[in-house]
Amino acid sequence: MRTIAEFEAAARERLDPAHYDYFAGGAQDEITLRENETAFQRLRLLPRVLRGGDKRDLSLTLLGAPSSMPILVAPTAFHRLAHPDGELATARAAARAGTIMIVSMAATTAIEDIAAAAPDLGLWFQLYLQPDLEFTEAIVRRAENAGVRAFVVTVDSPVLGRRERDDRNAFHDLPPGLAVENLRDIGENRSGGTASHVRDIVMSALNWDHIAWLRSKTKLPVLIKGVLHAEDARLAVHHGVAGIVVSNHGGRQLDTVAATIDVLPEIAAAVGGAVPVLLDGGIRRGTDVVKALALGADAVGVGRPVVWGLAAGGREGVTQVLELLREDFDQALALCGGRRPADLTPDQVRR
Repeated sequence: MRTIAEFEAAARERLDPAHYDYFAGGAQDEITLRENETAFQRLRLLPRVLRGGDKRDLSLTLLGAPSSMPILVAPTAFHRLAHPDGELATARAAARAGTIMIVSMAATTAIEDIAAAAPDLGLWFQLYLQPDLEFTEAIVRRAENAGVRAFVVTVDSPVLGRRERDDRNAFHDLPPGLAVENLRDIGENRSGGTASHVRDIVMSALNWDHIAWLRSKTKLPVLIKGVLHAEDARLAVHHGVAGIVVSNHGGRQLDTVAATIDVLPEIAAAVGGAVPVLLDGGIRRGTDVVKALALGADAVGVGRPVVWGLAAGGREGVTQVLELLREDFDQALALCGGRRPADLTPDQVRR
């Protein structure tokens, strides 16, 4: 398999149809889901010439965490729906690729087990802050003790988006034997990890004071994920966040919001290099990575492609997806006249 589309086709053949729809689907009419990809297709590249070198260096360091390339594993839930090895396979593949994995709070494998499976992996932890701050702090301590290096707070989910594929399939609970393992044995009156769509743990009242509270409780970098408006990016810098993830939740929350690549230039300008800016949503080719980096992202995250690789072939499938994207990006970077990601500039992208 040589394209992400081929991995998705293979995954679809192997997955229960309801589980495929859970991973593939978006909110309501799925306009934003499609737009995340088609927005990249509307952009044209303008290569520079006569700037070549024998070798390219794709590596970078993000908030103290080294990565062999500016392509990270974005947080996605329920990997054991895709493959029995679940997040363990994903972590081992990410470690082999030398990149950073952002573990979902809704993982079907405990953060301690993920860390133990890939001790050299740079792990970040995606967090939904809770109204019960004591409960939230317990999760933070558990992730810290496991060795995570940053927290990525999802801020675009005061409520969960309406995902009509899941409604049609009546997919509202994990199968027997699977659980949201990072919620086990923490706090009182909890579900013991059986929450299926994290519907009971999103926080409608989330605001900047909660971000300040989290920063006061951990020495690790705190990023916020789900920023689409430039003013929110400015506020994030003002409130001391360590990084911003430009994201619309893969088109799974509010339908008809803008594609992430379309709002990236405004957000990068608002941030002005004060903190790293990451982007997820719609990355399927190395040229997509080039466009995102040229327009102001420091790195990108890939979610569904990793799940397709996992479903198609476990750890080896994820490894193949990550190496395919690395190879594709390396070639596109060379053809654009770059030797390192920082060589890409906004004038190389035209609408």
